[in-house]
Amino acid sequence: MNLSQFGHKFGGTTGIVELMDDLGTALNENPEMIFMGGGNPGEVPQVEAVFKQRLQSIVDNPALLRRLTGVYQSPQGDRQVLVDIAKLLKKQFNWNLTDKNIAISNGSQPAFFILYNMLAGTMTDGRHKSIHLPLAPEYIGYSDIGLTENFFTATRPDIELLDNNLFKYHVDFSNIGSLDNTAALCVSRPTNPTGNVLTDYEIEQLDEIARNKNIPLIIDGAYGLPFPGILFNQAQPHWNPNTILVLSLSKLGLPGVRTGIVVASEELINAFSNANTVVSLACGNLGPMMTAELFKSGDMLMLGERYVRPFYKHRASEAVDIFRHALGSIPYRIHRPEGAIFLWLWFDGLPITSQELYERLKRRGVLIVPGHNFFPGMDSTWQHQQECIRVSYAQDATIVKKGIYMIAEEVKRAYSE
Repeated sequence: MNLSQFGHKFGGTTGIVELMDDLGTALNENPEMIFMGGGNPGEVPQVEAVFKQRLQSIVDNPALLRRLTGVYQSPQGDRQVLVDIAKLLKKQFNWNLTDKNIAISNGSQPAFFILYNMLAGTMTDGRHKSIHLPLAPEYIGYSDIGLTENFFTATRPDIELLDNNLFKYHVDFSNIGSLDNTAALCVSRPTNPTGNVLTDYEIEQLDEIARNKNIPLIIDGAYGLPFPGILFNQAQPHWNPNTILVLSLSKLGLPGVRTGIVVASEELINAFSNANTVVSLACGNLGPMMTAELFKSGDMLMLGERYVRPFYKHRASEAVDIFRHALGSIPYRIHRPEGAIFLWLWFDGLPITSQELYERLKRRGVLIVPGHNFFPGMDSTWQHQQECIRVSYAQDATIVKKGIYMIAEEVKRAYSE
C-alpha cells in the first residue's frame, strides 16, 4: 500500500497510539490486566448519578431525543450552550467574553490538532514556526500531532528536590530562549503526566512573554481550571484574549462523549470553527446536551469542587503512601501530586530504559506509560527521560494497590540485575 507523507506519519505506531491500544485492550478485551496506563477517569458515584439522571431526561423527552440523534449542530456548537458557558465564566471569574469566544469540539485532542496546525508549521511566507513547551515533560498526545517536522521545541525544567522522596518541576525562565520562530506557548495545567500545577506566578510570566512576542499562550485545562478542577493546591484560573484555553468533559467522567471546549478570541474561534467544519462537519450533541443544565445553573463547578477533587486527592495520597512502603530503600522520587490523576515516578540511575520497564510490566499484566514519550521537542540524550514512568491511580483502589507492588517488584529486580 502506497501512503502519502500524511499516511506514513499518522498511520504508524506512536506513543499515543500504543497508549490507547493498551487502554482499549485492557478495558474491553482483557479485564484481568491491571490498568494503570491511560487517562481513563475513575468512577465517582455522585457525578455518575447526575449524568444518569440527565441522560434519562433526554431519552424520555421525544423533542430532546430528536435533537440528540437527528440534528446537526452549527460548526461552533449549540448556541444556547455556548451562551450559558460564557455567562458562567463571566460571572464566576469576571472574564470579558461572550458566546463568540467559545467553540465546541469532538474532544480536546482534535481541538489541539486543529489549533496547533492552524498556528504552527509552514507559514504563508514559507517560514517554519513551532509550538514551544516551556515545561517538559508534557502530554504524550502532543508529540505526533503536527503536520510538519520539528513541530515542537521544549525547555528542560528546573528540578526542586523535596523532603520525603518528592520533587517538583519548575519553569526555567532563564533557558526559554528567544522564541523568534515560535507560533505559541503551550502548557497543561495540571500537567499531564506529572500532576504538576504551574504556579500563578509562572502562568503570569508566561502570559507576559507571550503577549510581548505577540503569540498566544495555550493552556490545556483538561484536568484543571475551571472544571473539572482536579487540583490539590491553590491556583487561579487564567484567561484573557491572548490566551487559548482548552477544556474537556472527559475527566469530569465523560470520556466517551468526546467533548472539548475552546475559549479564545473571537477571531481565533471563527477560524477554528471553520477548520472544525472541514475536519468534523459538526460537533457531537451528547456531551453538550448532558451538561447544558450544569452550565446554566453553575453546578458544573460544584461537581468538581464537592466530588471530583476530593475523590482524586484521596486516591493520590493513598497511592503515594503505598508506593513509599512498596519501594523501600531503592532510589526513587515522586513528583509532588498537585493535580490530575497520575503519579510521576523518577527512578534515579534506573539500569533499564522506561520502555523496557513498561514491556516487563506488560508481560506481568500491569500497564503503565514509559516516561520517554512525554518529552516532545527535547533532546533525547537527557537520561532523566529514561528514568520516569506515569502511573494512574484512578481505577479501583484494591487493583491499584496490587499494581503498585508489582511495579515495585519489577523496579527492584532491575536495580539488582
